Amino acid sequence: MMSQGISTWGDFADSDDEGGVEDACEPIVKVGIYMRGNRWPKAAGKHQPALPKSSPPQKVAAMTTQGSEAIDTTASSSIWGDFVDSDGECDVEDACEPVDRYEEGLYLPICIGEVIADRYRIEHKLGHGGFSTVWMAHDIDKGKDVALKIMTANFGGEREFLMQNEIIRCVTDTSRLLIYQDAFLLPGAARNPHRVLVLPLKGPNLRDYARETSTIVRRSAAKQLLQALKALHDGGMVHRDLNSANVMFGLSSFEPGGDVTTKYKILGRPQKMEFPTDEEIWKKGELVAPMSPKDSFVVQDTITLADFGLTIRSGTEVDFKLQGTVGYCAPELMHGVNPTFASDMWSYMCIFAELYLKWPLFGPLPLSWKGSYDDGGEPDESWYDQSKIPEPGMSLESRVTQSRDAIEPAEQKLALNILRRGFCYLPEERLSAGELLEDASFKALMDMYGL
Repeated sequence: MMSQGISTWGDFADSDDEGGVEDACEPIVKVGIYMRGNRWPKAAGKHQPALPKSSPPQKVAAMTTQGSEAIDTTASSSIWGDFVDSDGECDVEDACEPVDRYEEGLYLPICIGEVIADRYRIEHKLGHGGFSTVWMAHDIDKGKDVALKIMTANFGGEREFLMQNEIIRCVTDTSRLLIYQDAFLLPGAARNPHRVLVLPLKGPNLRDYARETSTIVRRSAAKQLLQALKALHDGGMVHRDLNSANVMFGLSSFEPGGDVTTKYKILGRPQKMEFPTDEEIWKKGELVAPMSPKDSFVVQDTITLADFGLTIRSGTEVDFKLQGTVGYCAPELMHGVNPTFASDMWSYMCIFAELYLKWPLFGPLPLSWKGSYDDGGEPDESWYDQSKIPEPGMSLESRVTQSRDAIEPAEQKLALNILRRGFCYLPEERLSAGELLEDASFKALMDMYGL
């Protein structure tokens, strides 16, 4: 009986001892969000997390994350990966998201092996971004592997969901865009929940994996990415954050019913560590290094464009014009010009150069931009000196001949034509995605590889 002072299940303190019990326990007001063992609390009643005000009315797939398996996080090695020793902790930290974002309640702490929403078992780490962590998970209900993109608990995290809805509404062909298949909410450390996007499972990105691929695969990637960008632009959307880390290779499906041990033989076992912090974090989690496929045969040569958290409709004015990844940032964005299809095309040409030559290509900026630089610090006057010429060995022609691939002179000439037309500083002179797809040099280059 729960009313008894003494029972099989322990002793209820009398009024004199209640103060001591309260001092030793968690605050009552936070009971609704504390973990109970390895299981999540039910999010109900007054503890139901609120949707951000910007979210439209919708049917929520799930508001709880109940772990259905006990997770051994103390052993150095288990079915769910390996805890690294002190020598390996620096490598894991370098490959992972900042821990202070967990301390601030922005990222959702996750353990390999836990089950969320009573459906998705977390099996590996795929990566992270400024507004999300991304995990490989097994959909227990459907018996297939998916990617879970768990957004930060703020409007920055919610924004990608809203923009993907806009893309679904406006873009006719999304076959080369990484669009969510389902979405639900998970309770967070405070009032705001975490949006979770269920995505098709993809492989490594261009930045990390392109150098491992053949010449024909890299040429094919350039064409597929251009087709993806054209589809996005045809729908009136500007990506704004196009870089090689946001372009994904495909990944072969694992055999139905394949166990996690088999998957780890191909993908590598998760390398992880406890959060390196003295701060008390509301839910148990781990720092996990992203997977690195050990067998190239599981990586497909299909290309998908991802990460739409900064995407805007064409013509939208933005306060912060610069692109986060500076090496792909169109120069006009540093001179007070809003992002456009043309600025996306500059970023695309940077990726094209990476895939073809593996370095960026620049020269003096337009004289009309002098005096409008807006990226902190003082601009160098030499940037706008129209009389400057490339140093020996640094011209576009020289760089094309220095490609690590053995390229015939005829192909070098085609590549030069493409790069010259794509790397126009003035956005109005830059080719669009559709124009480049129909460009004679681009088509001839792709024809050389049967693409």
